[in-house]
Amino acid sequence: QIQLVESGGGSVQAGGSLTLSCAASSRDFNSYTRGWFRQAPGKEREFVAAFRRTYGQTYYADSVKGRFTISKDNSKNTIALQMDLLKPEDTAVYYCAAAPRGILSTLRAPDAYDYWGQGTQVTVSS
Repeated sequence: QIQLVESGGGSVQAGGSLTLSCAASSRDFNSYTRGWFRQAPGKEREFVAAFRRTYGQTYYADSVKGRFTISKDNSKNTIALQMDLLKPEDTAVYYCAAAPRGILSTLRAPDAYDYWGQGTQVTVSS
């Protein structure tokens, strides 16, 4: 069992930046597919970015490509999400997630992930 804890959410004006961090309770996290999802009020949880297990490639949702950057620090069992040029439509609760699988076809599906953090709120005002 892995516990995930997110931090770094907050409120920012459009065009601003925030960095989210996710800390895991086990170093096993470093060998998992690790990613970020978000959920806005009244909407389904959606994929944001991920590292694919074993291969280490990064994947991004089209809506954040070029603005968000996912990174990792295996020495600290953490991943981060640097969010730049934020837009009001980026407002959501952001979740860290992990899965012991690296199946590319399901990388963007919330159901493919076994472990979730509690979420952190990001609010972008216009």
